[in-house]
Amino acid sequence: MLAGAHRFPGQDQVVYGRPAVEVVRELAKAWGARRILLTTTRSLRDGVAAELAADLGDLCVGLFSEIGAHSPREGVIAGAAEARRTAADLIVALGGGSVIDATKVMQLCLWAGLERAEELDAYRAGRGPDRVEVAKVSPGLRFIAIPTTLSAAEFTPFAGVSDPARRVKEGYTHPMLAPRAVVLDPAMTLATPPRLWGSTGMKAVDHAVEQLCHPVRAPYADVLAAEGLKRLARGLTASHADPEDLGARMECQFGMWLAISGVGSGRGMGPSHAIGHTLGGSYGVPHGITSCVILPAVLAWTHDAALAPQALISSLLGYQGSAADAVRRLADGLDLPNDLKSIGILRKDFQAIAEHTMHDGGVRFSPRPITGPQDIVEILELAAD
Repeated sequence: MLAGAHRFPGQDQVVYGRPAVEVVRELAKAWGARRILLTTTRSLRDGVAAELAADLGDLCVGLFSEIGAHSPREGVIAGAAEARRTAADLIVALGGGSVIDATKVMQLCLWAGLERAEELDAYRAGRGPDRVEVAKVSPGLRFIAIPTTLSAAEFTPFAGVSDPARRVKEGYTHPMLAPRAVVLDPAMTLATPPRLWGSTGMKAVDHAVEQLCHPVRAPYADVLAAEGLKRLARGLTASHADPEDLGARMECQFGMWLAISGVGSGRGMGPSHAIGHTLGGSYGVPHGITSCVILPAVLAWTHDAALAPQALISSLLGYQGSAADAVRRLADGLDLPNDLKSIGILRKDFQAIAEHTMHDGGVRFSPRPITGPQDIVEILELAAD
């Protein structure tokens, strides 16, 4: 008999199919918020973010855009300082995973009174495969997320923040780190570059696939992942063919929401994510790109240990061959890379990547047990060129 627990994040609602500004105004009024700080990236600052700030009018008291890829901790500290300076009583995060993760940890800084980057060390999740700690702090100010990519960071209560000085990405977790509300407005994604949209869509595919192939069964997660994968394949193909198709973009948003929603079953992600964390934190490779390259290799390496789920994955992707080929074919159709050499990762890096990856909890959740760095090297070889 199966036994387990599913933990839902501290999230009130997900609103979809309505203009984002309308929803933000409505929620701010309901929650009694009068001073909104908008967080975003430089690439969105003068476009969709400026438009949203203007539409919010006097509600918006600041626009913070100094958040880089992989959410560097200095940007997190600076964002928290801006929230204090503007006396914000609500934050709205507009952007992809880096913006949303940074805003999650900005909350933590505000709750705990952190003003220097090194103070974050006391609140990070434990390092090592068997140690994950929830930050011990009382929640305060919360935020609304308006995602512009398909990374799905807005649906989880944990965040990754990078320390560029040490070339590592560290995790933070608390049930209330998740945004209080999420607004899925496909119109807000129209300015997202096609490569970023497609690659973060492949990250969402990675979420679904690693849940379906997980060695620990969880029926709730399995059903959501299967439906999410089907919608992602359909939506990504259609939105690539016609980037202005809002229906296709919303289909992608529904797919990524479903794909990530089973993570609360407590099973964690698998080796594709573990290797992706290393490639992202230490080598600066965007996580969506790591999924394009690493996920097919992981599927090939674990094939014989996951025959039934991989057959289901192929079927959901509408392909008669192997799951590895089905995922690679989907990425190819989105004009995305499929090998490590093409993204600047060479064989001379493999051993260091493997040794670092062994410290990530995702190595525990491979359907074929990973016993040491050499197994990771074998996966990397399958993705080499």
